[in-house]
Amino acid sequence: MVELLGELVGMESPSADLPSLDRLADRLAEVVAAHLGSPPERLTSGGRPHLRWSAGADCRVLVLGHFDTVWPLGTIERWPFLLAGDRATGPGAFDMKAGIVQGLAALSTLDDLDGITVLLTSDEEVGSPTSRALIEKAATGAGAALVLEPSAAGALKTERKGTSNYELHVEGRAAHAGLEPERGVNALLELAGQVLALHELADPSAGTTVTPTVASAGTTTNSVPARACAAVDVRTTTVAEQERVDTAMRSLRAGLDGARVSVTGGPNRPPLQRSASSELFGRAVRRAEALGLGTLDGVAVGGGSDGNFTAALGTPTLDGLGADGDGAHAEGEHVVVSAMAERAALFAALVEELKTA
Repeated sequence: MVELLGELVGMESPSADLPSLDRLADRLAEVVAAHLGSPPERLTSGGRPHLRWSAGADCRVLVLGHFDTVWPLGTIERWPFLLAGDRATGPGAFDMKAGIVQGLAALSTLDDLDGITVLLTSDEEVGSPTSRALIEKAATGAGAALVLEPSAAGALKTERKGTSNYELHVEGRAAHAGLEPERGVNALLELAGQVLALHELADPSAGTTVTPTVASAGTTTNSVPARACAAVDVRTTTVAEQERVDTAMRSLRAGLDGARVSVTGGPNRPPLQRSASSELFGRAVRRAEALGLGTLDGVAVGGGSDGNFTAALGTPTLDGLGADGDGAHAEGEHVVVSAMAERAALFAALVEELKTA
């Protein structure tokens, strides 16, 4: 598994680079065929490659993974795949190429793959805009969805926050900052007021965060800025909170005379709530104990995944079944090599139980 992981990490696959994604999809198709006995179907949506493999007419177990990463091309030149002791590191190793390797290795040990569908996508890191429909179609009627995203220090992910993404746009009026600033309407000042007001939409007691992340304004240092914008990241634990914040975002109004405010974007991933994962988590705990792997923990996390989509459809969903390690999206992300076989064994046992349940 480690050799294959090193190969896949070496094939960079940033979400925005379609040629790189195409090359990795070609290689993954070969890997899937070698592990599962037949090639996957290659699906193209929005110019992006996705891979779907299935056996049998009914999907009892849907296996989800993604092969895009957050790392730009060229990262591998300064940070190559490295095996050091019990750690394997490199861009995308933990999130989530190791999960794909482990999942395919696990499935290859099963005598009968009937009832299993594997869907590997190329746009999860950017919100799954072209694969969401494929995921939801595959999940509809499925008995369970198992997500090969990395674990949280070995723990499975039994809850995930829902995600919403917005852009706040302000239009003002340009003027010379020295000669006649009073003739302008400062879009940056308006944006600053709006950003401060956004803080009031958060509700820490409910787990709701509202975070302005990226902003821009103006064109020159001696002009009153006519335009400004900010990106806003929203995370919630319930659909009700997601809807509350969405309504509030769309109700924002300008405070400065002559300024105009508009909001684009909205909810992306609904929350994955514990009710969707509890039964599967119990099964995983029992399987781990039977394999002598100790007691599994389940945790709630703030990040979203494609499991949010499947859970929202009512499909029982368990996430974090991929690699043990740490550092997703950070330099130094790594996989615990000694845990790869254990995680694969757990995944195989869980799939075997579910496809005959």
